[in-house]
Amino acid sequence: MADYGQHFFGLDRVTEAELGRLVESDEPLAILQPVGSVEPHGPHLSLVTDTVISSGAALRAAAILYERGVAVRIAPAIPYGVTECAKQFRGAISIPAEALTTFLRSVVDGYLGAGVSHVCLVNNHLEPAHDQAVRAAIAHLGDGRASVACPLSRRWARTLSAEFKSGACHAGRYETSIVMAEAPALVDEATRVGLPAVEVSLSEKLGQGISDFVEMGLDKAYAGAPADASAEEGDQLLGLLGVMVAVEVLEGLGLGTTGLAPEADG
Repeated sequence: MADYGQHFFGLDRVTEAELGRLVESDEPLAILQPVGSVEPHGPHLSLVTDTVISSGAALRAAAILYERGVAVRIAPAIPYGVTECAKQFRGAISIPAEALTTFLRSVVDGYLGAGVSHVCLVNNHLEPAHDQAVRAAIAHLGDGRASVACPLSRRWARTLSAEFKSGACHAGRYETSIVMAEAPALVDEATRVGLPAVEVSLSEKLGQGISDFVEMGLDKAYAGAPADASAEEGDQLLGLLGVMVAVEVLEGLGLGTTGLAPEADG
């Protein structure tokens, strides 16, 4: 697959006239809308880590979709979300779930009203209340008009790394590897390599009704093993996330996913 850059798919390079040509072409037009958060990710990763991951996944998905005959553009990322789990740390900028849902619904409806065939909300901020708010934004739409691509879905979670599946994956090996691959300047390497593993499963703690990072035992706002991260693993993970996004869009458009989609398991 060719190595397309952000400039090739970015909506920032699209004029009103160009959007009109895309809408009126014979190819379906999909908008990928990255969604993230501003939230602490340990002492070694940027506050905008989730947004970096969503944007990277969208770029890889765009290349897949383009080569399968879909006109695709990546919208400017939405970097704020529901961020209550990390509220005891500086840098957790949370907005109410209802506000996020209303905002995202307006964004999606706006693109669809402009003639876009499908809008995919690409979400990698995995706080359950945030995920629910994102999904609620498209609940009013009929099948095929919009989708949410998020690895919280078991269908996609099972394709990812062992650390991700363990639930001990907030700013750990999984997320750190992805940022090392996508935006290495946003990783404090000197700090990362000395961090001990924190074997706390967020999914287990949330299942026990514990929703605060400090109460979970994340006293430095991370879980997992960031010292074990690598850019090579991050690139592989971004490829898997790109497939996730591409399949959600292709299925929404009623197009084939041969060679991409895992078997559904609920």
